Amino acid sequence: MSDNSPSTPELLVDQIDALRVLRANSDEEKGRLLEQIGGKGVVEQEMVSQMSAIRPLHHPDRFEEAHRMMMRGIEVLDRNGPRPAKVPNIGPLRPIAQWLVQQVTRWIVKSHLNRLTGRICGLYEKREANSDWGTREHAMLRRARLDARRVQANSGGNALGLPTFLLGGAALTSVGSGLQSLARTAMDSTLGISILGFIAVFVLGALSWVALYSAGVARRRIRLSTDQPMRALWETIGAAGKPPRDESYNFAVYAIILLVLAWIVVPLAIWLAITA
Repeated sequence: MSDNSPSTPELLVDQIDALRVLRANSDEEKGRLLEQIGGKGVVEQEMVSQMSAIRPLHHPDRFEEAHRMMMRGIEVLDRNGPRPAKVPNIGPLRPIAQWLVQQVTRWIVKSHLNRLTGRICGLYEKREANSDWGTREHAMLRRARLDARRVQANSGGNALGLPTFLLGGAALTSVGSGLQSLARTAMDSTLGISILGFIAVFVLGALSWVALYSAGVARRRIRLSTDQPMRALWETIGAAGKPPRDESYNFAVYAIILLVLAWIVVPLAIWLAITA
């Protein structure tokens, strides 16, 4: 460890010394003391860099083309993203697997479309307000904002393509009550516990596969349609932070967690229930 690193007593003194904020005489002094306590990081450096870019568009000559390509990418993803994907031939379970993959893929795609169009509309609005009236940049951003708002109103939509009654409490409550009764009955015997554990491992493993496969399908479709136009648009606008990411990476993590539950946690729980 470096000799310059603060020791524990020094850190405690710094925390106690932070009470100077409460004794400050003015708002400016309070703000300065708070900034000293908070320190500086990557976010603050990015904020300074973004504030230094006073032009509303970094590459105004390329903005309209980038905007058109972005709207085309959103159109293609909105139309094709939720479509059924090709799944491996797993016998009679293939239609069920295909339907589940389609629902999860639809959720990832629609969520990304909602987030992406929202970010674009908000960015256009702020840059339009940052433009001088009557300039070419102001006129381009106004037209682009109107376009984006119309696209936002007609894309994205519901993330899940399920009938409304399935999302209601009555259907879910009935299914939950039936599963709860079945689980109580199975816990009365060692054979029932083993069967219930096997079913749990199978279901969790299947859900893990569905999540991972759907994440791969959604990531591929998003990459083919909106990734490149999105990066080009953000570069053209400039100083706009990072573009939004889709949820495919998160679903890959969910798949790994479900797989761990299927192969480690559930068998351990079964063993503890039998030996108890």
